[in-house]
Amino acid sequence: MASGFFAVLDDIAALMDDVATMSKVATKKTAGILGDDLAVNAEKATGFVASRELPVLWAIIKGSFLNKLIILPIAFLLSAYVPAAITIILILGGVYLAYEGAEKIIGFLVGHKKEDAKSTTVSTPQNQTPELEKKKIREAIITDFILSVEIVIIALGTVVEQPLKIQIGVVSVVALLATVGVYGIVALIVRMDDYGIRLINWQDGDDGLSDKIGRFLVNALPWVIKGLSVIGTLALLLVSGGIFNHNVEFVHHLLPDLPVLLKDFILGLLVGMAAVLLLTAIKKLFQKSQ
Repeated sequence: MASGFFAVLDDIAALMDDVATMSKVATKKTAGILGDDLAVNAEKATGFVASRELPVLWAIIKGSFLNKLIILPIAFLLSAYVPAAITIILILGGVYLAYEGAEKIIGFLVGHKKEDAKSTTVSTPQNQTPELEKKKIREAIITDFILSVEIVIIALGTVVEQPLKIQIGVVSVVALLATVGVYGIVALIVRMDDYGIRLINWQDGDDGLSDKIGRFLVNALPWVIKGLSVIGTLALLLVSGGIFNHNVEFVHHLLPDLPVLLKDFILGLLVGMAAVLLLTAIKKLFQKSQ
């Protein structure tokens, strides 16, 4: 009886060792998309009133965990029985990411003129309505869902030849790291100014090291947020372009001498612009029909 019990423990230990080893490989494979995930979600989680930053971030984290709970079993089932469906889902998700990235670029290029022409007050975090907050949370969770699909599929691809129990263990670990790691860093970013103020108030006087570091953190936060907005937009286009490049055979062999990053960006931008134009035309037709 005792020998059987220890045999089970030995099997569990061996399984955990295999999962840990394969998880390292899968994490390396998904490192690029995790970086893009961080940039996109950090940009999505910023711009709220200070008192609402952590509650909003917690709402997005809960949505991210729910996304993983939905994606993981579906990914395992599709991988086993309908592998072609995964590619279709990835491409549709890529179109959405490209649309979102292109829309941000268009908004940046033409938004300033519209703002100058208007005399009304532009919405700021201080007068942000609960409806707008809910909308941003919903958009962040949708974007997280699509990026999570990409992360899960890449991780699954590294262990596709392994037994099912190894696949489940490895992909689950990567999915958990993606949520905890990414949003842990996001939480640190959105609270930079609070940490800075605490350091400034830590000691009396204005010339201490803690004061200098605190002032640096407070002054750096607006630039970090602006930088994340730019990086997040680029990441949306790069991720979407990468999806098209790796999953559409014709596109994959198109312009083989072009640098991969440039090719991914161009693909994401072109598809995104096309999606924006198509959706705008559909909206106008729908409005005319009413």
